[in-house]
Amino acid sequence: MKRSPEELEKFIHQTLRALPDRTAPHTLETRVLAAINQRAALPWWRQSFASWPIAVRCGFLLVSGGLVKVALMVAVWVMAGFDSAQFTSAFATPYAWFQQTQAVAGGIGNFFAVLFRSIPSLWLYGGLAFVASLYVSLFGLGAAAYRTLYNNR
Repeated sequence: MKRSPEELEKFIHQTLRALPDRTAPHTLETRVLAAINQRAALPWWRQSFASWPIAVRCGFLLVSGGLVKVALMVAVWVMAGFDSAQFTSAFATPYAWFQQTQAVAGGIGNFFAVLFRSIPSLWLYGGLAFVASLYVSLFGLGAAAYRTLYNNR
């Protein structure tokens, strides 16, 4: 008897579904559960990096970056023959760039602080109420669209 591919697929699916589930040997199950419990009992610093607390991960990355920076600075200092004048000139440019960037960011921050203080508080509350009403209408339109499209099915 010749069957179509869809019928054959259904027949194979039903036949495979009728088979009983295979169980793992009891010794394997106990060994796996013991290994899982043993791994879960380890302190956080002996587990993988992804399971460390977020604050510790961030601190580790900052400290590692700082150590790399210090190692590079020491390498430049050693290659310069321990001359402090060359060491200062080698690292003056990156620090000057950082100080200039910090000064620009501070100026922009001060500008926005003055600008924010010059806006009347009634305008700020009105803008906040307007944005809140936009969010409420967005959720209302979303609920109406959901009811229209999916509730009738």
